[in-house]
Amino acid sequence: MEVFYYMVFGGLGVIVAALELSKTNKDRITTSQPFSSFKNNYLLVYSLMMAGDWLQGPYVYYLYTTYGYGKGDIGQLFIAGFGSSMLFGTIVGSLADKQGRKRASVTYCITYILSCITKHSPQYKVLMLGRVLGGIATSLLFSAFESWLVAEHFKRGFDQQWLSLTFSKAIFLGNGLVAILSGLFGNLLVDSLSLGPVSPFDAAACFLAIGMAIILSTWTENFGDPSENKDLLTQFKTAAVTIASDERIALLGAIQSLFEGSMYTFVFLWTPALSPNDEEIPHGFIFATFMLASMLGSSIASRLMARNSLKVENYMQIVFFISSASLMLPITTNFLVAPSKVKGGGISFSGCLQLLGFCAFEACVGIFWPSIMKMRSQYIPEEARSTIMNFFRIPLNIFVCIVLYNVDAFPITVMFGMCSIFLFVASILQRRLAAISDKPKAEDWMAMKERDAEGEPLNVP
Repeated sequence: MEVFYYMVFGGLGVIVAALELSKTNKDRITTSQPFSSFKNNYLLVYSLMMAGDWLQGPYVYYLYTTYGYGKGDIGQLFIAGFGSSMLFGTIVGSLADKQGRKRASVTYCITYILSCITKHSPQYKVLMLGRVLGGIATSLLFSAFESWLVAEHFKRGFDQQWLSLTFSKAIFLGNGLVAILSGLFGNLLVDSLSLGPVSPFDAAACFLAIGMAIILSTWTENFGDPSENKDLLTQFKTAAVTIASDERIALLGAIQSLFEGSMYTFVFLWTPALSPNDEEIPHGFIFATFMLASMLGSSIASRLMARNSLKVENYMQIVFFISSASLMLPITTNFLVAPSKVKGGGISFSGCLQLLGFCAFEACVGIFWPSIMKMRSQYIPEEARSTIMNFFRIPLNIFVCIVLYNVDAFPITVMFGMCSIFLFVASILQRRLAAISDKPKAEDWMAMKERDAEGEPLNVP
């Protein structure tokens, strides 16, 4: 493997270690022992859930190819997963507010375990069923667990700022360390132990079963809207009206869709971007490097959110702008660096530059997740939290399905340019959100001032 990859990975590792070890009291949030126990329990469950997800990711496409399916059939399977997340996942995720977030989290485990079991069959219909179940599980993963955490956090009377600590640690572990270890463990099962491409899915099912046992034995139930007279359709209407009537929530949904849509598109594009002439690149090692960059971002986010004087709405404008610039690199290098026409070989000079830019983007991803979680906890009402969060995923899933369907229709530079524009728009929307984030407080202050002014004549003799 080329020295360049080791240098990038080692450099990121040193920076992450230095950031973690150099934290001062200003970078840390002082908490209580009950909160630490609560946080550690959630982090354990979340890490197991993410391990179940990360173990599957690198081997889904490969497994389908071993069953003899081509690019078109595999593309349809992937589209079915995102389509299922948009349709069925939205309904199932919304039931979490009504039926309970703990039940929804258990449902995630069961649904994803069943999806893993379907991977043992080479039958296309069975694999399609697995993708549908996986799509439903994905919606629950990104709504039910966060909704349970936020509700339980406030129900137990913990300080609001402590929530950001849980968010940043969850991303640092679940989207960073666990992702790296899952990749290495999957590689051990498939390559070193020669257990076959279905073995990571069996391991994922085991981790999910362990996590489900912990949820059943340690979590308490909480609800969004426990009223008995509100059906699912009314719940959808209420969530839609809430989004439409509060500009902050609408902006948050648009920002999330733009960023995550660009992020998922990047997942499909980074391999052909780094190897346009079939260069030999270590996909697993590069994936681990990206996850280390994401850990760097979450470490930075924990420092930023620990400061009361720094608002998440303000620094996220810069994060979106940097992420936009980083995904412009494939276009920039295409103009500034003469493209190589030699087939095979090692990574090119332009590929090295792009890899550094992609690491910067992944660092932005690491900052994005805990920051967007914190903003959601501030702006989304508790009564319909899961429902609204799944509403946010509808345009995201539509966008990803369109990209998957047309992935070969446009040059890769056009796709990256589109993502860069989306991220720049997200930066503009974030600026607007920052401008109106304190608007309700200002209105309350003005109303109070008017009432005081009206009351002053009463005090005049």
